[in-house]
Amino acid sequence: MYSSKSKNTTLIKQKAAELGFFFCGISKAEFLEEEANRLETWLKRTYNGKMGYMENHFDKRLDPRLLVDDSKSVVSLLMNYYTEEQQLDNTAPKLSKYAFGEDYHLVIKDKLTELFLFIQTEIGEVNGRVFVDSAPVMDKAWAKKSGLGWVGKNSNLINPKNGSFFFIAELILDLDLEYDGPIKDYCGTCTRCIEACPTEAIVEPYIVDGSKCISYLTIELKDALIPEEFKGKLDNWMFGCDVCQDVCPWNRFSKQHNEPRLNPLTGILELSQSDWKDLTQEIFTELFKISPIKRTKYAGLIRNINSLE
Repeated sequence: MYSSKSKNTTLIKQKAAELGFFFCGISKAEFLEEEANRLETWLKRTYNGKMGYMENHFDKRLDPRLLVDDSKSVVSLLMNYYTEEQQLDNTAPKLSKYAFGEDYHLVIKDKLTELFLFIQTEIGEVNGRVFVDSAPVMDKAWAKKSGLGWVGKNSNLINPKNGSFFFIAELILDLDLEYDGPIKDYCGTCTRCIEACPTEAIVEPYIVDGSKCISYLTIELKDALIPEEFKGKLDNWMFGCDVCQDVCPWNRFSKQHNEPRLNPLTGILELSQSDWKDLTQEIFTELFKISPIKRTKYAGLIRNINSLE
């Protein structure tokens, strides 16, 4: 005989799978004790670079009950974005795999909203919020807590069956559910990600100096120029970076995603090195209107491309 808690948990996980999330784990909504010291130390070392927002809402980052009144459960979800497809010109400035298709915020928000409406329809009056990088939620910490993987030496969440090429999203609910537990860390003695990082951003195992990370430099950093110290070190990346994932042995288990909205946008993989260099504002606006690449704005992307010369 199912308890309603068990039945509700099963319902949510089945619906999540139906919507295309390939893993769903649930943990108790409570203060993230272990993360508090780690986050404080990381911020004190200014590893957040110019991401000032990382210092805001410190308490909310660590306690979901401050984001959703009377919250009881954090539902963590993973969406695969791995693809075998590649840019055709191997001399062209490089894009991170996750940026090939439609902006994942839009794709996942639609699915999360559908999942939340399903919960309210099937289970009853449930209050909560959906999150995709949109608020101070420590998604990797919650995913780890709910058994979706361990946080690797490159600070990415790694799943033993599917590697690390996925997005993480959450639902925080005032609904009691059955909780999953964490799994062990399987990085072992491997240090491939640390050795491969072009800017030496992984300053020690499990700690990334965000201000040195190529993803930060090419997306988050809004300065007119990329700091001189990184000249010649960007490994031809113009938006994001996949190096620490590409070298991770666990990504041999990555499988092609099956979400049509994450398929490469028309023409994006065909652009040659000269196409990128000659990119105009008009083409940028047209090509990237539903792409995560629009985050850099035209000037930011051109800055990145020019810094690779």
